Amino acid sequence: MSKLIETDADIKAGLKALVKSDPRLKAVLAVAGEVPLRRRPGGIEGLMRAVISQQLSTASAEAIWLRLRAAYEPFHHTVLLRARAPKLQRLGLSGAKIRTLKAVATAVHEGHVDFDALAKMPADEAHALLTAIHGIGPWTSDIYLLSCVGHPDAWPAGDLALQEAAKLAFGLDARPTGKEMGPLAEPWRPWRAVAARLLWSYYRVVKKRDPVPI
Repeated sequence: MSKLIETDADIKAGLKALVKSDPRLKAVLAVAGEVPLRRRPGGIEGLMRAVISQQLSTASAEAIWLRLRAAYEPFHHTVLLRARAPKLQRLGLSGAKIRTLKAVATAVHEGHVDFDALAKMPADEAHALLTAIHGIGPWTSDIYLLSCVGHPDAWPAGDLALQEAAKLAFGLDARPTGKEMGPLAEPWRPWRAVAARLLWSYYRVVKKRDPVPI
């Protein structure tokens, strides 16, 4: 596996490798301009922020996260295991997200998830481990690996903005499905996470709005 994406220099190295492996990306980069790092803290906090962000506006997700973080200090899996559902609901969490929070805390407590070990796994293996947790879907898993772990090959194929960016960048007749995004990105291994950042930046310029996933 390539080194983790931790600095702007890592982004530049990935972009250089991508343009060399797929010359079409040179034109995409010319439009996209600056490709930001897009990193967030990891661990159980990072994963729960990704869960909370599902199907919510950025502002709503951030408000719920701040209430949750303030209510449970320290934010530790043992604390979350004891958290009562009614209180979590009052903080703004849905029943489904409460079940996911509990499942994540249980997985950490029982040793099924080691957040440090995720950084050393191939992207597909880390993806499979996370999606085995109740409520953690493919999008959440890949966004966590990309933004919180800094995995160089994470590929959130189900992200709608990423799909739309691919359609526009490569002149496709229709927006590719999540399944179709897999083969599309094969030439970009082991830098698919940098390719995702590039396409999000392209989307931001072309659509004139920010596609930031979390």
